Amino acid sequence: MHATSPTLMGKVGDTWLTAKRVRAHALIFALCLWSLFVWNLATPGLRDRSGNLKGTDFLHFYTLAIVASEHRGGELYDMNAQAKLAAGHVPQAAGIRYLPLYPPQVSVFFAPLAHLSYGWALAIWWILTATLYAWCCYVVWRACPQLREYGSTVTLAAIGFPAFFHLIAWGQSSALALVCFAGTFLLLRKEREFPAGLVLGCLIFKPQLGIAAALVFIAIGAWKILSGAVISAAAELLIGVSYYGAGPLRDWICRLQNVRSALPWLEPRPYQTHSLRTFWAMLLPWGGLALGLYLASAALVLGITILLWKREPVPLSLRFSALLLATVLVAPHLTVYDLVILAPALLLGADWAVAHPKSGNRLGTVLYLIYVLPLLGPLTRWTHVQISVLAMAVAVYMLWRAGMKPMNTAASAQAD
Repeated sequence: MHATSPTLMGKVGDTWLTAKRVRAHALIFALCLWSLFVWNLATPGLRDRSGNLKGTDFLHFYTLAIVASEHRGGELYDMNAQAKLAAGHVPQAAGIRYLPLYPPQVSVFFAPLAHLSYGWALAIWWILTATLYAWCCYVVWRACPQLREYGSTVTLAAIGFPAFFHLIAWGQSSALALVCFAGTFLLLRKEREFPAGLVLGCLIFKPQLGIAAALVFIAIGAWKILSGAVISAAAELLIGVSYYGAGPLRDWICRLQNVRSALPWLEPRPYQTHSLRTFWAMLLPWGGLALGLYLASAALVLGITILLWKREPVPLSLRFSALLLATVLVAPHLTVYDLVILAPALLLGADWAVAHPKSGNRLGTVLYLIYVLPLLGPLTRWTHVQISVLAMAVAVYMLWRAGMKPMNTAASAQAD
């Protein structure tokens, strides 16, 4: 690599993160991850080479779809009843149990898939997930003027993003959360705060992903955003109430209140979690101390993010990137597939770094680590240190430092 080759962190020669190298790494990740995915699925029947049900977590959504289509509202939070129902419709799923924690309206959303076989329903869900993910990456990339000439690199990076691989492999629903965040960002760029809040409030189906945004917007007094979020969240919950009645909603609230006792079911593989709570829980054997450090570190991350949002000249790209990182870090429960919501943060952060090569090189390296480190999650079983969480915390600090520096307001507006 010549010292004069273009770099995604600015066209300078003092960084190893060149455009050519990023593109090559993204291609390697994409080829390796998706070749492994196809090889693992290339078996007859619904069990993959590892013996797991294809789509894994999608079985839970498929079961919820059946519950909704048959109006079995009383079974929405009955783990045993759902396991029996799943085995009856998908014999290969016998013995698989999931902790039901989604609000009632989620089952209504998936209900149309109950009319299909599990295999066809999974295929449609994969296509829909990939389409939503591609749309979010595209619209955010279009808002990144410094990345326009790197379209092929961004495409490869999006395909090879480990979080996206896990999202598809697990058959999870985090693409819907990504749509909420991407839509919120696009509306905030147009200064349409109330509609942005309406979109953000749809996150109620994964309420742990809305904690950071709620606290940040309360702290800065963004009442239009908050009012929109409250209205859409309430409307979404009312879908479940109108379909089943109020009973399942009350059951869901009770489940949330007692969720801590159910964490072993919710997080059977803690090394695949990437938040401050599980970071401290895996690092320290003392539960009380780990909880205290989680709350303290989460408060610090939120404080930094709030300060960044209160500084008006700071570009929205920096503020929103910090908000997404804080969302992941503060969430009390966050699995590797949920990291897909960081796609806009990686794009927006890279765009800012390219525009500010002198101070952006280090940020670019940290963003690269955030992109890659989820692949090393299983090593945490032995190291007890989830390095991805450290990288995200460092990124929040770097974004704060960048935002606190004096900047030209006109240039900031242009960057957004």
